[in-house]
Amino acid sequence: MTLLRDMTLGGFTDELAADSAAPGGGSVAALSGALGASLVSMVCRLTIGKKGYEEYEEEVKEVLSESEELRRRLLEAIDIDAKAFEKVMEAFAAPKNTDEEKAARREMIQTAFKGACESPRSTAMDCLEVLRLCARIADKTNTNAASDLGVGASQALAGLEGAAMNVLINLPSIKDEEYVDERSSEMEAIQDEGRILRTGVLREVSAHIGGN
Repeated sequence: MTLLRDMTLGGFTDELAADSAAPGGGSVAALSGALGASLVSMVCRLTIGKKGYEEYEEEVKEVLSESEELRRRLLEAIDIDAKAFEKVMEAFAAPKNTDEEKAARREMIQTAFKGACESPRSTAMDCLEVLRLCARIADKTNTNAASDLGVGASQALAGLEGAAMNVLINLPSIKDEEYVDERSSEMEAIQDEGRILRTGVLREVSAHIGGN
């Protein structure tokens, strides 16, 4: 079976537009984060070796290494998220003819819903890291690529918020109240941080593209 991340853009969007629940918003969130990380890598490569940025070169190289690792993980998450949702569907399809089967099915459903939370949670965390990288180099990279860094930060925030939504939508189906409270608070906190980081990056970007 072809991995989603290996499809053409046309093929992936066809699959996304089809009348099936997966791939869905979680995979798109991961793709958004991967695009953001890709732009961070691009901006780093357009800075390394360029005159006027010598004092930042080692730090930019470090950021490049980190953004490439995040890009790899987020691309993998496109498929991981789709498979996590398939586990939920499989759990609901489990037999429920006896009390033992019903109990096993309930346990499977709870485990699957937690898995469907953990996949986008990981995506959200990685998107936050992309935003942190954007903020780290916002005033240290090639100003000719300032808009690209701004787009990267916006893509990363879109991925973060999209992934958080995919965590939150599954929480009402989970009976573990401690887990639900922890994930809900966590998603709120990282979304707040992500929005603050994106605002800071765009403020720096605006100084180089004529924004106000």
